[in-house]
Amino acid sequence: MARFLELHALQSIPVANLNRDDLGSPKMVTYGGVDRIRISSQAQKRPIRHGVESDLGQFAFRTRQLPNRLQSMLTGTGWTPEAAAFAWQQIADTVGKEGKQLKFEISKQTGLPITAVLLLLPDTALGELADLCQTHQSDLEREQATKKPAQVLPKTGVLDILKSRNVSISMFGRMLAEVPGANVDGAVQIAHAFTTHAAEPQRDYFTAVDDWLSGDEDAAGTGHLDTAEFSAGVFYRYGCLNLDDFLKYLGDDHEMAARAVASFADHFLMTLPQAKKNSTAPHTVPDLAYLTVRDRRPVSFAAAFETPARPARGGGIAGPSRDAFNAYAADVHRLTAGRGLCFGGHVTVGTDTYAHLNERFDSYAGLIDAAVHALMPQP
Repeated sequence: MARFLELHALQSIPVANLNRDDLGSPKMVTYGGVDRIRISSQAQKRPIRHGVESDLGQFAFRTRQLPNRLQSMLTGTGWTPEAAAFAWQQIADTVGKEGKQLKFEISKQTGLPITAVLLLLPDTALGELADLCQTHQSDLEREQATKKPAQVLPKTGVLDILKSRNVSISMFGRMLAEVPGANVDGAVQIAHAFTTHAAEPQRDYFTAVDDWLSGDEDAAGTGHLDTAEFSAGVFYRYGCLNLDDFLKYLGDDHEMAARAVASFADHFLMTLPQAKKNSTAPHTVPDLAYLTVRDRRPVSFAAAFETPARPARGGGIAGPSRDAFNAYAADVHRLTAGRGLCFGGHVTVGTDTYAHLNERFDSYAGLIDAAVHALMPQP
């Protein structure tokens, strides 16, 4: 039976623009009949993924630059540019799907070859491809000089490298339809975050001072005028991890899985997108974190805020949001009769204890340790 780790967080974020649309405005969503500020799942995943990779020392890169990086690596060891380009062409031809090669093009910005789609690969893949080319260097150089060059690089060897995955890719998944068998359904799901209350962007008119003009009595000191948009609010954030899917990719390496899950939970709670951080420094932590382990199906608490939270008399929205979340937890427990809930615990600011959020912990670390222990099969 599948087991899921769920992570819920309520987080108060002041002046910020963590996730912008094409016009530079904070992203939005209409929910419960009112507009809310939104942070996309993609914007949240990237810093979480980088944090997990740093903790575990297993990195992945998402890039279109593989062709020119490989060619640069080969020419750096004495290959001619023509032979290096031919080696990449062999790789592209080898991984073709249904007779179509892995498409690449010349970048208009750099004039260098890039793939038509983003590739997500372990950081070891570039070196492994270069080593494979080095092994067949003499054959590649011979075939490059012929009018109808034969395929030299072994298809299985190339595909094994491009289909390879590490903990990061197993956790967050990969969509790579161009390489047969390379798709990975990630074990992690992260929802778009949104404010628990009605909210809309606000505009900030700002100036930048020209230091040399500011000393001239006959000239204004302003060198730049513009406006920017920002938002503020209490956000509900939700994510879950399917342990069975994760272990399937890891080959039942429970020790590594436990480390990775703990790292994911930590970075989910402690990491935010970094957009405009220098001008807003929105480095808050969750006011409330609720972690559960379920063995049936995940349960988001987003519906707790379908009715927008409203400020308490003489206070803010964070407290009413926590109360609404606690009340919805009671409804979920009643409706499901508690079935499927194997563990639940929370940590929060202040001294309040929320009766429907199970055990209270003193710290995020204590809560994460208990949740991971409940999630992982015990020897």
